[in-house]
Amino acid sequence: MLRKPLLMFSFVFVLLAAVVSVGLAQPVTLTVAQGADPVTLDPHGQNDQPSARVRVQIFETLVNHDANLEIVPGLARSWEQIDETTWEFKLQENVTFHNGDPFTANDVTYSFERIKTLPSPAAYLIEVVTDVEVVDDYTVRLKLEYPFAPILAHLAHPSNAIVNQRSVEEAGDNFGSSVAVGTGPFIFEDWVSGSHVELSKNVDYWGEPAKVDRLIIRSIPENTVRAIELETGGADIVYNVAPMDELRLAGTPGIKLDKYEALSTTYVGFNVQKAPFDNVLVRQAINYALDVEAAVDYIYTGQAAQIPGPLPPRVWGFDPDLEGYDFDIEKAKALLAEAGYPDGFKTTIWTNDNPTRMEVAELFQANLAEIGIDVDIQIIPWATYLADTAAGKHDMFILGWGTVTADADYGLYALFHSSQIGDPGNRSFYANDRVDELLDLGRRETDVEKRRAIYSEVQKLIIEEAPWAFLLVTSEVNGMQENIEGFVPHPAGHHKLASVYKK
Repeated sequence: MLRKPLLMFSFVFVLLAAVVSVGLAQPVTLTVAQGADPVTLDPHGQNDQPSARVRVQIFETLVNHDANLEIVPGLARSWEQIDETTWEFKLQENVTFHNGDPFTANDVTYSFERIKTLPSPAAYLIEVVTDVEVVDDYTVRLKLEYPFAPILAHLAHPSNAIVNQRSVEEAGDNFGSSVAVGTGPFIFEDWVSGSHVELSKNVDYWGEPAKVDRLIIRSIPENTVRAIELETGGADIVYNVAPMDELRLAGTPGIKLDKYEALSTTYVGFNVQKAPFDNVLVRQAINYALDVEAAVDYIYTGQAAQIPGPLPPRVWGFDPDLEGYDFDIEKAKALLAEAGYPDGFKTTIWTNDNPTRMEVAELFQANLAEIGIDVDIQIIPWATYLADTAAGKHDMFILGWGTVTADADYGLYALFHSSQIGDPGNRSFYANDRVDELLDLGRRETDVEKRRAIYSEVQKLIIEEAPWAFLLVTSEVNGMQENIEGFVPHPAGHHKLASVYKK
C-alpha cells in the first residue's frame, strides 16, 4: 500500500535535487595562456600582440575580419562608399558600453579623434581620414584625404576599436590599466601584472553572448612551462606552442592541437645604405646562400613555409606566380665575385634573444661561411634592438612582420616606402622611386584587378632588388584540452573567445 507514495516521494526528491544542482552550478571559467603580459588594455595604446589578444575580448571595431579574412559587420551593421573619398556607416543600435552608456555615432568621432591626437602608435592606420561626420545617432560618414582602397581592412585593426568618452576621461591615466570599458562580450574585472587578466561575461551584450562566465588570460613566457600547464590542466588553451612542444603534445591523450598559416613573415634585413649591402649583387648572393628549407625543416620543424617574397600567401595582393631565390651556393659565389668580393667579407647579424631566431642566425652563419662571409652574431636587448635598427646602426638583422589587416598595403608600405625609413618599419633603409610610386598607386587604386597588378609589379621589383633575404611565413599552433569547442583562430592571432565553450 505504501509503494506508490514512496515512489512518488523519490521522484520528487530527485527532481528537487536536480533543480538545486542546476541552481548551484559553478560558473564556467576558461583559462588561456599566452607568452607575454599585455602592455596596456587601452586599444589606442601600444600595438602589440599580447595586449591585442586581451583587448579584442573587451573592445570592438566598426568592421571585422572573419576567419576567411573577409570584411564583416562589427559595430557597423552596413556601409557604402558614397564617392571616391566618402564612406557612410550605419551603426548597430541598442548597444551599450560596459558602464551602461549607449553607443552612438559620437563615440566613433571621439575614438578616431583620440587615436590621432594621443598620438596612438596606430594613428597611421587612419591618417587618411580627415573628418568623421555625425549624420545622426547611428550614422557616420568618414571623409578621406584621397581614395584609399584598404580603408575597410584598416578599420578592422584592433587598434581602431571604439572607446567610451566618459570612462576614458574619468579614469585618466588609469584607462588601460585598472579601467577598460568597451562594448564587447567580456567585461574587464582585474589585471595582476605579470600574472593574469580576469574578464567576466557581459550578460547585456548586444550580439551572441559569451559561452563561458569567466575568462582568465595568463602570462607564461616560457614555452615549455606553457605547454606543461596545458598537460596538467592549468590552462584550457595555450597560444603559440613551440615546435618541440608540438611534437610532444601531438601524442598526448586529452590534448588537441590547432595549426594554421599565419599572416606573419620572418626575414633577414640588410642595411642597404651601408657597404657592402649597398650592392644589389651582394644582397642577391646572400639570398642564394641561405638554406631556408633547412630552417623550416630543422628549426621550425614544420611550423613555417618558405616564401618567395615579402608577403605571406594569405594576404590579399600576394602573387602566387612569383619566383624567389633557390638555395644555390655556386650561384651565390659567382654573384659575390661579380660584386667585387671574391674572398667574401666580415659582417654582423643582429637578433634579439628569441631562441628560434638565434638558431636561425647560427644556421645562416654557417651558410654564409661557405661563400666566404664571416658573420658575427650579436644578441641585442629588445628595446635597444628596435631603437638601433631604426637608427641604422646594423649590418644585417632578423625580424618579423605581421600583416594584421591582411592587405598588401599594410604588408609593404611601412617596410619598403622611402617615407617609412627607420622606426615606422623600413629598417632596411631602402628607397626606390618606382617602388614608392607603385605603393602610392596601390593605396589609391579602387579597381581590384588593377590594384592586384600594381602589387604584383612592386613585389617583383622588391625581390629583384633584395633589400631583404626573403625567408618564411610562420604557422601558429595553439593547444587545447579535448573538451574545448568553438575555438576559431584569427589569422592575425587576435583570437576572439566568446564562441568557446566546454562540452
